[in-house]
Amino acid sequence: MRRTGPTNYVWRKTIRVLIKASKDNNAPIWRYVAELLSRPSRRRVVVNLSKINRYSKEGDIIVVPGKVLGCGELNHRVTIGAMAFSMQAVEKIKKAGGRIMHILELVKENPKGSRVKIII
Repeated sequence: MRRTGPTNYVWRKTIRVLIKASKDNNAPIWRYVAELLSRPSRRRVVVNLSKINRYSKEGDIIVVPGKVLGCGELNHRVTIGAMAFSMQAVEKIKKAGGRIMHILELVKENPKGSRVKIII
């Protein structure tokens, strides 16, 4: 059986842009994020704020190749790029002084992928 990948247009476009950015900027991190996004929907990444808080520090740039949920607390400023955010996660990140953005916005802001952490 042929592997088809995600059928959502936004997911497919994001994967294509990440692969292109990886090649153009010699940044293998974006290729790895594209591979994580290409997984089947039952294996997609879902990360709680408590995990982001545990593995990051003030001013970090975090990529979550999936969805960010609002369980837990965030007690420092971070920039988080993900495919989706729950409303509770958005409120808590903004309250902590952090920034949220789509992965494509993060690629445009930081094409080399320097100082970026992936949390799975």
